[in-house]
Amino acid sequence: MAKAGPASVEFRNVSMRYGAVTAVDNINFTIEAGKLVTLLGPSGCGKTTTLRMIAGLEIASDGQILIGGKDVTKLSAADRDVSMVFQSYALFPHMSVLDNAAYGPTVKGLGKEQSKQMALEKLALVGLKGFENRYPSELSGGQQQRVAVARALVLEPQVLLFDEPLSNLDAKLRRRVREEIRELQQDLNLTVAYVTHDQEEALAVSDRIIVMSNARIAQEGAPRDLYEQPSNAFVADFIGDANLIDVTVKAVTDDRADVAIGSATVTLPARGIGPGSAKVAIRPEALLLGEPGLGGSLPGTIRKCAYLGNHLDIMVETEVGELFVVQYGGREMLAPGTAVSVSFAKSGVTLIPPA
Repeated sequence: MAKAGPASVEFRNVSMRYGAVTAVDNINFTIEAGKLVTLLGPSGCGKTTTLRMIAGLEIASDGQILIGGKDVTKLSAADRDVSMVFQSYALFPHMSVLDNAAYGPTVKGLGKEQSKQMALEKLALVGLKGFENRYPSELSGGQQQRVAVARALVLEPQVLLFDEPLSNLDAKLRRRVREEIRELQQDLNLTVAYVTHDQEEALAVSDRIIVMSNARIAQEGAPRDLYEQPSNAFVADFIGDANLIDVTVKAVTDDRADVAIGSATVTLPARGIGPGSAKVAIRPEALLLGEPGLGGSLPGTIRKCAYLGNHLDIMVETEVGELFVVQYGGREMLAPGTAVSVSFAKSGVTLIPPA
């Protein structure tokens, strides 16, 4: 039978309540067909509940969920063309890799031979050709993860869901497996909803990111937009590191704002903010340290300096508070107590609308 191909996912005013607790509060978003969209946020923000509602493992209290333009709000998981890769992989320990991968078509009654063929095809796709007769306990974490992906792909679902898929892997493997997932998604043109609390992972794999906070959507957009133009302090702080500083907007002309950061003044895109008090988010790499007494900069004193291989993490005491600075490349360590000047790079300093 011909498969339908990837489908879009749409949430219209969707809420999920458990008694008096609202886990997801009136959210709207669309995942376009063939795109990877990440739901990102801290524990308890509603991202996994949202994923489970796409899967049909939770039925929304309010609103509408559409997959490929079809209303699936009240359909059970079995009646949706969706597969999920769980955090624990949920492989059957007593079954071989092949039987694990063929589980879906077997349960759907497609016959042993056909199920096997479908499973072999997907195992080859995720680089597990030759592992068919092993058992999960004989595989590494990364290989188990791939079996889980092959099993989810075998029925060629319209939407593939990942729930924190890399949290059981070590850091190096995590990077490799996330690249594999992204390549597979692009090569096969899959619609993927991906849940993580790891911002670096989200930045690396996503076409778009939906940042959730307290059961709502804080901001959504392309990874670069969220990093460079956060719409609020929560997003600025959650995606990457940011120094959040109280500032004064002195004047605005043609959407350029003159902003006083302590005794220094910088000109920034106004982002619709008028004169008065505001906040800026400053990325650690956008703070430049120089000899003391540089014009247009803030005076500072080094408080701490840590060596992290390819960069230094530095804390600098200034009149606007303690600033976190990152310097890349082979830089000299700076002794605590050293006087410096702190100036601002052209990008990485953003006005944040008041809450």
